[in-house]
Amino acid sequence: QLQASGGGLVQAGGSLRLSCAASGRTFSSYAVGWFRQAPGKEREFVAAINRSGTVTNYADSVKGRFTISRDNAKNSVYLQMNSLNPEDTGVYYCAAPKAPYTYMPYGQYAYWGQGTLVTVSS
Repeated sequence: QLQASGGGLVQAGGSLRLSCAASGRTFSSYAVGWFRQAPGKEREFVAAINRSGTVTNYADSVKGRFTISRDNAKNSVYLQMNSLNPEDTGVYYCAAPKAPYTYMPYGQYAYWGQGTLVTVSS
């Protein structure tokens, strides 16, 4: 089970740190991805990290502003979001693939958290 948290209302140019906590799984065996869905739009990939935290991938729209990291001792993955702009507004989800020990950042994800809302005001 995955649970995202840390969303909120922030002004443009501000920062937020999202957390994704896992329970009931061997968290350190799984890659994790962050996705977001803006109102009226399809869900889109934001970032992903492999199980050890040594490999990361980002959507072009967030490169240089967002950083994904993980702490396997705490069964958590984080998304540090800086220089936020209104286009970053949406519900952010963390997800894990069905299979452990794999890393396909743009592939299929089977397990999803409930999402946390990020609103960036201009």
